[in-house]
Amino acid sequence: MPLPQEFHDIAKRVNNWGRWGADDEIGTLNLITDEVVRAAAAGIRTGRRIPLALPLRQDGVQTGMIPGRINPLHTMTAINQEIFGPGTVATSDDAVTMGLQASTHWDGLTHVSHSGRLYNNRPADSVTAHGGAAFLGIEKATPVVSRGVLLDVARAHGTGRLPGGHAVTPEDLDAAEELAGTRVRPGDIVLIRTGQIQHYLAGDRQAYAFPSPGLSLRTPEWFHARDVAAVANDTLTFEIFPPEVENLWLPVHALDLVEMGMLQGQNWNLEELGEACAAEGRHTFLLSAMAEPFVGGSGTPVAPVAVL
Repeated sequence: MPLPQEFHDIAKRVNNWGRWGADDEIGTLNLITDEVVRAAAAGIRTGRRIPLALPLRQDGVQTGMIPGRINPLHTMTAINQEIFGPGTVATSDDAVTMGLQASTHWDGLTHVSHSGRLYNNRPADSVTAHGGAAFLGIEKATPVVSRGVLLDVARAHGTGRLPGGHAVTPEDLDAAEELAGTRVRPGDIVLIRTGQIQHYLAGDRQAYAFPSPGLSLRTPEWFHARDVAAVANDTLTFEIFPPEVENLWLPVHALDLVEMGMLQGQNWNLEELGEACAAEGRHTFLLSAMAEPFVGGSGTPVAPVAVL
């Protein structure tokens, strides 16, 4: 089914093509300036560090619903091997095969395309089987370190977890922003807690995957208006699944990644962070969420840390 006119209208309103020049390959990460990072670092109060990544394991979040996206397969390639002879120092080595977006990750700017184009009007066919992404590869992502803001939508609704059919709206984000007691500002990385990951943490991968709350088609305009640098949440699909508009699959992906050039993340564990922010009465922190520089990659695993 062709993309509806509503999608194209929103795309025009959030489009960042050419904003940072015709050769730009990092999109909204341009908004993370030295000044933004200095201000974020100055906001550290206690130094408490909260990890936000899920463990990389073979029985991870992937259920097989997405072809080719396999959970990490860990293999030992050497075990206490005395490679320099008997009695010398022994080494153990291992290898991992996994989808780059299998667990806690960033979607890169080539993860989706629409109408034959990628961010900044690059051709979608510049992604090839052997070379990966000729442009916009995840290795181009500049250091992803900025002020993080937790928008705890579930808590703003007075619940620990949103129901599976809940489409997170701009009004939900406004309410969570009010709860946070801060205004999202240019260069911030926004983390949206729905509580959905509680299903996975309880051992139910299927309930985690489907049905899932997630971002609605209207939220990219909210992020664009505030000049958000990147967005992540605690769901498998990022946007609501099944989709809010019948047969319109992954429109938020296309608006965020293709039109805005904004990294988006999934499978972030925001449970401990949510409790800590509620207890301390503040929802901002320094966030480090560096992309692994896989050349030509369309995404990357990430081990983000919030520093309060």
